[in-house]
Amino acid sequence: MARFYYGGQAVMEGVMMRGRREIAVAVRKPDRSIVVRREPLPKHYQSRLLQLPFFRGIVLLWDMLVIGTRMLIFSTETVASDGDQPVEVSGGAAGASLFVSLCFSIGVFFILPLMAARSIDGFVRSSLVSNLIEGGIRLALLIGYLALLRRVPDISSVFAYHGAEHKTINAFEAGAPLDVGHVRPYSLTHVRCGTGFLLIVVVVCIFVFAALGRPPLPLRLLSRVLLVPVVATIAYEFVRFAANHYGNPIVRLVLAPGLMLQGLTTREPDDDQLDVAIVALQAVLESERAAEPAPARGIQTTIPAPALAG
Repeated sequence: MARFYYGGQAVMEGVMMRGRREIAVAVRKPDRSIVVRREPLPKHYQSRLLQLPFFRGIVLLWDMLVIGTRMLIFSTETVASDGDQPVEVSGGAAGASLFVSLCFSIGVFFILPLMAARSIDGFVRSSLVSNLIEGGIRLALLIGYLALLRRVPDISSVFAYHGAEHKTINAFEAGAPLDVGHVRPYSLTHVRCGTGFLLIVVVVCIFVFAALGRPPLPLRLLSRVLLVPVVATIAYEFVRFAANHYGNPIVRLVLAPGLMLQGLTTREPDDDQLDVAIVALQAVLESERAAEPAPARGIQTTIPAPALAG
């Protein structure tokens, strides 16, 4: 059986973890209680087609965008809600948020670098150099955007939960007990992090777009939009390959810039934040160990604050 990689993402005051059959998100409320929500993964995760290279990447990335957006909205509304009533997220709200996010990302990180590079095309004869300039602008925008986000107070907390997620996954993959004391020493970085993935996307863009040369502007604009899934899938397969071969010195060298970039999107978490990440991962693991059937729909529970004291 192929090795399964557990992983997740940070949300507002919480962490989402993905398992083999379901996801779990744990969110810390202002009263210090933890709300845990479990949901089944889409049924196509059990399909053999999802195991095929490249096809699996585009399906997984799309699902994680959809699920991640929904869980981000869930966490925001959970933190803001009063009482213990379950929080439900409408598909329309999640779809609208995802659409806006995708338009912003494509506009800023794909269209804007192209237009900036094109403004100096008259001084550049080589299409390769032109694409290298475009890639450099894209990289500068990515680093600047992450550095700016790091200065936003609410996002700073999310980055701490991002660090908690990494530490928890690193501890789990090392076979360490899942408690705060054992998880804390582990690294804030992880080879399968989405931040490193974004850097690989920037690099892959250079090669893919350079192969197209410099066609007329309408075609160049269209290529930057239509080839986003292709670029993302290639980057996903590279990350998966690198995770399987991280012991190789060359692979470690190639991944080093991505690990360094994670310094912008992670912060050292406190014990409460580590506890939330551990609860999220344990919620996924416990259902698998008990061979429980995945819930037909979302199940939400709350761990009261006194149970976390100590």
